[in-house]
This record gives sequence, C-alpha cells and structure tokens, in this order.
Amino acid sequence: MTPAKISDACTEFLNLIEVLDDAYWEASTITNKDTIYDVLSVFQQEASELNKLSIQDHHYPYEMITEGIRQVSPKLHRLQASVSQVVERTQTQVRLRQLLKNVMLIIEQQANRWSSHE
Repeated sequence: MTPAKISDACTEFLNLIEVLDDAYWEASTITNKDTIYDVLSVFQQEASELNKLSIQDHHYPYEMITEGIRQVSPKLHRLQASVSQVVERTQTQVRLRQLLKNVMLIIEQQANRWSSHE
C-alpha cells in the first residue's frame, strides 16, 4: 500500500474530528465522553500542526508530528471495539467505524515506519 499523503491524513483526521464531535454529544456517560474527548483532542492537535504546513507540501508522505498521535493507536483500537456501547446513534456508529478504520491504517503505516527506523 502506498504511504498516505499529508492531504490524505488531513482529510481523514478532519472527518474523524467531525464525527467524534457528534459522538461526544451523543454519548450518554461521562466515561464515554472522556474517551471520545481524549481521542478528539489528539487529532485536533495533529490537525492544527498539519494546517501550519504549506499547501504545496500536501503531496508529500504524511509523517506524525505530535507526541499524542504516536500514542493514540491503542485508544483507537479500544474505541473501535466499543463503538456500539460508546455511541448511541446508528449513523454516527457507521461513520465512526469507517473513519477509525481509515485513520488506523494511516497511523499504523507510520508506526511501521518508526519501528523500521529504530
């Protein structure tokens, strides 16, 4: 699989932020809201850093910038496994599952690149 470009990561991260915002407001427990907010915050920080890049650089391969994004993979897997318990609305569940799948592919590409450089 070809590495994700910066533009791909921006698109997927922003879409995930949008659906996580919906999921936050739809979550029925404080614990679920905390889980969603934690992941949402990580991707907001990463997206903020990516937005600082020149638009001409968006064709380059994506590389993780923030420390939080490097540590988020286990949380994404836990969230994916518990989407039906965390998120009440079916439409949000469907969107979140697909976006988590896409984002985890991007994150795992980076994790594999990091481990091969060590």
